[in-house]
Amino acid sequence: MRAAVLRALNEDLSIEEIKQPEAVSDSVVVELKYAALNHRDLWITKGQYAGIELPLVLGSDGVGQYKGERVIINPSLNWGDNNRFQATDYKILGLPDQGTFAEYITVSKSKLHSVPEHLSMEEAAALPLAGLTAYRALMTKCRPEKGEKVLISGIGGGVATMAFLFAQASGCEVYVTSGSLDKINAAKQMGAADGVSYRTENLAKSIKAMTGGGVDIVIDSAGGDGFGELIKACKPGGRIAIYGGTRGVISKISPQLIFWRQLEIHGSTMGTDEEFEAMLQMIDQHKIKPVVDRTFNLSDINQAFKHMSRSDQFGKIVVNCNA
Repeated sequence: MRAAVLRALNEDLSIEEIKQPEAVSDSVVVELKYAALNHRDLWITKGQYAGIELPLVLGSDGVGQYKGERVIINPSLNWGDNNRFQATDYKILGLPDQGTFAEYITVSKSKLHSVPEHLSMEEAAALPLAGLTAYRALMTKCRPEKGEKVLISGIGGGVATMAFLFAQASGCEVYVTSGSLDKINAAKQMGAADGVSYRTENLAKSIKAMTGGGVDIVIDSAGGDGFGELIKACKPGGRIAIYGGTRGVISKISPQLIFWRQLEIHGSTMGTDEEFEAMLQMIDQHKIKPVVDRTFNLSDINQAFKHMSRSDQFGKIVVNCNA
């Protein structure tokens, strides 16, 4: 079968013919149709991830066919028995096991779910990792209520756009930040109440002015020095979930703001099997469609990685595994 193989760090992937996987134990072979990129894949190619063993077929998101049915793969493996945090042997599809940038994959049958009928295969491929991460961060950790104001930082990425859609479906008023005016405008076209650049001086003041007094929930992927501004923008009883750290170490935070306003700050990553099922149910109930930025052929996957590295995308970058 064809697969995109990472053989050396900081180099392009190579399209190769490799041995097709076989079903063993409780696993089954899925014929992949579409996959999608995550920043995790990009970080792995740069060596910025633990446990890398080369050569490696990357890819955590995948949809395909099994026994003639359209299936979506849950990439969250070995979560464990405690819903509050993942087990020590937890892993995500695509490292160290073979990922979805290939024509076939072997996965546990328990990880297969039916693709919601209203989704195309490309849209479904954009869903697994980003949808699960966004669902746990927003729905499980922050528990949105109808009418609350939600701020999504760094709109444009896969998780951020999914969190945006889940917040909308929950009846919330959604606001965004981005370093790109084009992305803020794109979010407004999706129904965002408003948006502001995260590079704005006195960001918290701008968010409060924009929202009429602050927000109830923040979903953040960046951290860094700007995180303190997000805390300042929260109303009493506010909740923050952080699922990434692209802007680095968090500093300069006033603990008084946190305890006096009774704020909750949650770390969140991926999610449980139960949350994956609940996420799919929400997608189906509200007929939510993930945002697809662009689709590349598997043979052009290095162009897809370059597109992601420029951070120009709005939504998910999808890969056609059969082209």
